[in-house]
Amino acid sequence: MSRIALVDDDRNILTSVSMTLEAEGFEVETYNDGLSALEAFNKRMPELAVLDIKMPRMDGMDLLQRLRQKTSMPVIFLTSKDDEIDEVLGLRMGADDYVKKPFSQRLLVERIRALLRRQDAIAGEEIEETEDTKVMVRGELVMDPLRHAVKWKGKDVSLTVTEFLLLQALAQRPGFVKSRDQLMDVAYDDQVYVDDRTIDSHIKRLRKKMRNTDNEFSAIETLYGIGYRYNEE
Repeated sequence: MSRIALVDDDRNILTSVSMTLEAEGFEVETYNDGLSALEAFNKRMPELAVLDIKMPRMDGMDLLQRLRQKTSMPVIFLTSKDDEIDEVLGLRMGADDYVKKPFSQRLLVERIRALLRRQDAIAGEEIEETEDTKVMVRGELVMDPLRHAVKWKGKDVSLTVTEFLLLQALAQRPGFVKSRDQLMDVAYDDQVYVDDRTIDSHIKRLRKKMRNTDNEFSAIETLYGIGYRYNEE
């Protein structure tokens, strides 16, 4: 039974969504502000968190920033329909996905399941070694999918599940272009729709993390209007 943390200052959302998730077989922990959630997470980390952005005491952005210092646990943001800037900023900070309010609870459940499946696959649970799971070396880049481990020039890089999958897809075939649609297929299930901006935001966040390790990192190239490619250095 996967443990899901739901953090929102709207008690109606906490009640209705937690009932839906529990009916789907999840263990749900609810918090009505970011600070209470952070204190609980420091004692026991959930397997996935669904965070509202605007909350008292500590908002979702601040909570995500604290979480990314210690974990790559999948995070989904709940945003209002006018919060486009917050959505992009959240993705750049390391959120894996976002759902706009008002939202379909069925859609939220499907996105949670998709991220957890990805997390399980990367953890290597009952997975044979294949081209997608064996250790991949591309120049200075080393990726171990079964351990969700990334090294660049011998230094560890902490990536979210989505960032890992995008980097893996690009690095598997250096020099070949991956369109945004192809990268969407890699990072999201068919039933989950995202737009081009979501992929772009993940790539920007991925580049930033690599450049924090090596400020000369330039292996991921943007081909405007086409997509991205990985150039082996």
